[in-house]
Parts: sequence; structure tokens; C-alpha cells
Amino acid sequence: MVKRLIILLLLISNITIAQTFEIKDVKKLLKFSTFYAAVNGGTSVSDVNVFSVNNGLSTQTISTPYDYNFTIGLRKIARFGYENKAKTFYDGTESNYSDAATVGKVKGVEYLFEVNQKRQEGEDYLDQHHFIRYSSDDGCEDALCINFFALKVEYLEDGFADIKYFEASERYRHRKSKNLSWNIGAVHRLAEPYGYNALDEWMLDNGSLHYTYLALQEGYNVDVHNSTYYNPSGEVVATSAEVWEAVVIPEVLSDYTERKRNELKQTIQHSMVVGFDYYKYTKTNWLHAWGSILPYHYDDGSEFSYHNYVDGQWYDYSAGLIYGIKQNKNLGYFIEGKYNKYWNREWYDFKLGMNYTIF
Repeated sequence: MVKRLIILLLLISNITIAQTFEIKDVKKLLKFSTFYAAVNGGTSVSDVNVFSVNNGLSTQTISTPYDYNFTIGLRKIARFGYENKAKTFYDGTESNYSDAATVGKVKGVEYLFEVNQKRQEGEDYLDQHHFIRYSSDDGCEDALCINFFALKVEYLEDGFADIKYFEASERYRHRKSKNLSWNIGAVHRLAEPYGYNALDEWMLDNGSLHYTYLALQEGYNVDVHNSTYYNPSGEVVATSAEVWEAVVIPEVLSDYTERKRNELKQTIQHSMVVGFDYYKYTKTNWLHAWGSILPYHYDDGSEFSYHNYVDGQWYDYSAGLIYGIKQNKNLGYFIEGKYNKYWNREWYDFKLGMNYTIF
């Protein structure tokens, strides 16, 4: 009986210790993080008047609904020396270029989980950016430090750039100096087969597109004798070949390619990556730069492998630059930006300028 009681007490103790450890671990992970939710809005493009004289003069006003951005997120990212939190609150409009860096400011885990539902100039978008970044640096003097590495798991969805992918990377880093380090490793990306073009199968030998036959396969009907064109619901959408080709066919092609893309399964791409990180900061000038190039990609021979759409290997790359200088107590210059090219997609943004304080 006593033995059973001791075993029971040990089990309870172990469970309690494990629970305490987990709670402490979660608290440590969430410490200094910020949860935020915000709604931003504003006037969109002004109303546009469209005039028609088909049945006398008539005017139609096209109104674009207001722009908005609803953001919800959780972030724990150490600020670099050049980053100052000037605002009291996160309002969801922040754009920190350093979030794209391979290596963080501090050792350990950093993360960002952010979702943006937005409308701009009448178009609705869903943007998401989530990542967990782990940087390790044990400071050893050996040529090879087993604990000197970087890990990053990321999911990005950019509605404007029409890019959406999941990425995981693991890299060994070699410290060249206090400020510069090189890295090499592997990247694994899961995304739709971006090289796929649904219209290729409808191309004729002369390079033209057999768009009418495609439209018929999609449910449209054509009365050639009366020059009348019907959509799959039986409604008249055009009464001339000019309107059919200029208005209806582009919509048919757009709907068809979008549907075919949505039907495709996502593919995984394993790639080699080589990159660098450089960071130096003083109160009068600073430079933070990083870059990665993916020179080799494994070909698994699948039907929608990107290797089927290019000749041999290709290069994917990303880079970022943040540079600032305070010329004197009045004058300063800055340039910041990032650039990405994956598969046949490019997305980038930048800003540069100068500040002069008058007093």
C-alpha cells in the first residue's frame, strides 16, 4: 500500500513539474511579445462618370467603395539598433524590412503571425505573413561551430504580387567577422506550380489561341448566322464578333486559367541556398544587408515540376538593404528596400529620402 502511494505521489509530482515547466516555457516564449488588432480605412479613388449616347445622352456613375485594412497579429521580434518604436501602438500598417532578414538581432526564437484582410481601389485581398525564426551563435572560435546556424519557417501570401508559398530553411553560418557571416543550407518550398500555363494546351501550331473552341467547351454558345453569343446560363453577352473578342473572351480566359490553377495540387521544391548577412550599427550610420541565392533545385520528375517550364536549372533569389547616415546633427539620408524573385514571380518595395532638421 505504501509502495503504491509513493508511486502515485511520484507520478503526481512528475505531472506537476511537467505542467509547471510547460507553463514557464510558454510564458518565456510569449514574454515581450505583442498581440494587436486594428482597422484602418480611407477614401478610395473618386467616382467616375461614364457617358453613353446609344439612346440619348445618359450618365452612369461608377463608385468605388472605401479602402480598408483589418489586421490581427502577434509578434515578438527584437528591434535592430536603427529601429525606433516611435508609435505607442501597433496599428497594422507597419512594414519592417528587417522582418525578411535571415538572422535576427538576438539569439533564440522570434516570430510573427499576421493576417490582413484588405480592400484597395475596389479589389479585395487577403495577405498573410507568418514566420518563426531561430538564430544561434555560441561564440566559439573554431572554424566550424555546430551551434552557429539559422532556422526559419515561413508562410507568405501576397495578394498584390499573386504569390503564396510555405518555406522552411536550415542553414549553417560561418562568421567571417563580427559583422559579416556567410550561410549555406537547404530550402524547402511548398506552392502551386507557378510555371504552369493552362492555355498552352489550346495553342495552335501557328501560335494563335483557339479561344472560340475553348469558350464552347466552357459552356458558351455561338449563333454565327445572327452574330449572337450566349454565356453558359443562356444569357446574351455579345451581339457582334468585336464585342465577343474584346470583352467576353478575356473574361473566359481569365476564369478558365484561375479555375485550372485552383485545381492543381501544390508541389514541393527542395533547393540549395547560399547567402550572407551583414549588420553594423553606430549612432551616426548603419548598414544592414542580407541576401540569398538558390542556384540548384532538385528535379523529382513530377508532371508539374518547374523544371518542365525552364531549360535546366534556374536562379531564385532574395535580398534586403537598410542603410542610413546622419551627415551631421541636421542632415541625414536613408535607403531601405527588399527584393524577391521566386519561380516566375517578383515582388519588391523600397523607399529612400533625406531628412533635414531646421532650427
